[in-house]
Amino acid sequence: MRIAVLGAGSLGTIVGAYLADGGMDVELIDSYQAHVDALNQTGAKVIGTTEFQANVKAITPENKSGKYDLVLLLTKQLYNDAVLRELLPFLNDDSVVCSLQNGIPEKSVAAIVGDERVIAGSVEFGATFIEPGVSSLTTEYTQFKKYAFQIGELNGETTERIQRIKSALDLVGGTHISDNLVGTKWSKLLINNAFSGLSAALNGEYGDILDSDIGIVSAAHIADETIKVGHENGIEFAKMNGFDIASLEIKSQKDIPERISTLRVVMQPSRLLKASMLQDLEKKRKTEIDFINGVVPTRAVATGIATPYNDLVVQLVKLAEESQTVPNFDANIKAFEELLNVGNIDSKRMSLT
Repeated sequence: MRIAVLGAGSLGTIVGAYLADGGMDVELIDSYQAHVDALNQTGAKVIGTTEFQANVKAITPENKSGKYDLVLLLTKQLYNDAVLRELLPFLNDDSVVCSLQNGIPEKSVAAIVGDERVIAGSVEFGATFIEPGVSSLTTEYTQFKKYAFQIGELNGETTERIQRIKSALDLVGGTHISDNLVGTKWSKLLINNAFSGLSAALNGEYGDILDSDIGIVSAAHIADETIKVGHENGIEFAKMNGFDIASLEIKSQKDIPERISTLRVVMQPSRLLKASMLQDLEKKRKTEIDFINGVVPTRAVATGIATPYNDLVVQLVKLAEESQTVPNFDANIKAFEELLNVGNIDSKRMSLT
């Protein structure tokens, strides 16, 4: 099986390193020339919650050649149209493109490469790009080896090819086959909305959100909005790491303390993670906010569901994009505090009527 890791950034470097070390025929493809040079010269180095290094082959996109049996798509959705159209000449009829991107991109990916070529997946570990050739694993190593990916056919079937791809990805970390891929992607979207979105909007690691009373309550509300909008769109949320994501829905104010406690336990292994969107803001790049938190208000149209917490995340991240600045935690947390206060006033009014 000839594999391409298309978008060998923080996550792709780690994925490529373990695949290469496992004996797979894999090319890491990235547009950052210095990174490609470092990968070829000194190998892919993984630091953080583990120490690991592997010799790899890396190329820039214009140097693709031959045909790939499996493409692990890890580029940002912002560039999908150009990236996927450039990929088409390097696919066989039975090649597989596995979307490991944030959000829910499968429909747009299939529109370019063909429905029959697409399987989808969810990356369940975090990483931070350190320097050319070096990526930091920010999820606890034992958690990473147990739960690294969920993958599945779009129709939910367990096919021979999905089993074959699982065997390859198991070289990286624990890979689980989902018969509810749409639900899996929405579950990952929920975690990204609640923590990656806040990480970018506030300028902090996941641990900073977990430790902040305002931050963790806001995360609970973001998760709740995502669940309610998902349900109205016919989504059945899939379990992640064995956890029932839909159980985070807030049905009354008295549920909030328990939801906070649950989030702090479930997200503890990811304390060190810093959102890729925040890393984009630090580099003055455009983020994927429209494909992450922005999905919820878009899908909420005509449902009557308010999404003020996701709206605020989108607003703050776009403000940082436009001003090319990194958010200030102390300043932006006050915006969420004000939103919480408004919500508490509304709840009290409703209890009196």
